[in-house]
Amino acid sequence: MKKEDIKKVVLAYSGGLDTSVIIPWLKENYNNCEIIAVSGNVGQNDELEGLEEKALKTGASKLYVLDLMDEYVNDYIMPCLKAGAMYEGYLLGTAHARPVIAKGLVEIALKEGADAIVHGCTGKGNDQVRFELAIKHFAPNMPIIAPWREWDIKSRDEEIDYAEAHNVPLKISRETNYSKDKNLWHLSHEGLDLEDPGNEPLYEKPGFLEMGVSPLQAPDEPTYVTLDFVKGIPVALDGMEMSPKDIILKLNVIGGANGIGLLDIVENRLVGIKCRGVYETPGGSILYKAHSVLESICLDKMTLHEKQKLSITFGELVYNAQWFTPLREALSAFVDKTQERVTGKVKLKLYKGNMINAGVWSPCSLYSEEIATFGESDYNQADAAGFINLYGLPVKVQALVDAANP
Repeated sequence: MKKEDIKKVVLAYSGGLDTSVIIPWLKENYNNCEIIAVSGNVGQNDELEGLEEKALKTGASKLYVLDLMDEYVNDYIMPCLKAGAMYEGYLLGTAHARPVIAKGLVEIALKEGADAIVHGCTGKGNDQVRFELAIKHFAPNMPIIAPWREWDIKSRDEEIDYAEAHNVPLKISRETNYSKDKNLWHLSHEGLDLEDPGNEPLYEKPGFLEMGVSPLQAPDEPTYVTLDFVKGIPVALDGMEMSPKDIILKLNVIGGANGIGLLDIVENRLVGIKCRGVYETPGGSILYKAHSVLESICLDKMTLHEKQKLSITFGELVYNAQWFTPLREALSAFVDKTQERVTGKVKLKLYKGNMINAGVWSPCSLYSEEIATFGESDYNQADAAGFINLYGLPVKVQALVDAANP
């Protein structure tokens, strides 16, 4: 669409630096169009405080706050947990939140009769692709405006300059101007001193970590947690039945207090850039660990190994904005089949950033103490001789051929 034809837009609005600056910029560059701000509540908590007042004050006509937490957990986080999906060690906290937010944006845009959807993602990042591919899935013909790909602003410092010139209130300063993304699953940190991979993250600096503490500041005594799963889904924590969402929220508190879930990586972005990020995922890290431990006794060897291979593909699909694709759906169907017997209980000991196995039980366990024991059992060890002869036959034949043809 031509700029002059854009009368009303829906803006993905977080109230952070990027989206706060975008409102006056849109007013100046898109004919004073009506701006409807939409924020998807995926568990960012305090970041939603005062959001409506700020959006209206800076020029939006209204603000929708969509409660997406249950949908986010049940339809996006749980499939990834069951798949064991991650990307280079990263538990996908930003990646799997974008599709559900984009879905909400499209619903409001269609409801309001908007001419375009606007997002504040930079042209360097992954999120621009995640938002736009999800929008294309739900509204293939919807125009998309990405100011970072149009405007003359080149840095976050220049964004702050623009905000100050347009009286846009900010919660950050130039010294605390990390690029962050927060939801109930994780918190990411990028920018400032973290742009140099040689700099150690300031884990012990007050205010840097928000979901927990440094392992150095964690208690000197361990904390035990017990998780119950049914078909790969967490259903209880320490004997108390809870929804997956409430389990994540509770584990965030417990894990954060014990320094669990910190990750410092230089990752390979979808657009080809290597980028350094620090992630806090306390509850998610505990769930991934417990789920993996339970699978170790519930899945047969071939299924477990094939699932581990495909978990890499699953993680890449989610990271690379391919949630709404036939392959991701097919992999989810495979994963759901593997989870039919992943039911049981896992106990973990949390201690200064470590998650230590403390017990696992399942009615579907394939582990037999009677067979595996070093003590007396019904296992006939003499059977191994015939097995080795057959299993090693190709090796023996190759050696004989090589000896005959030196």
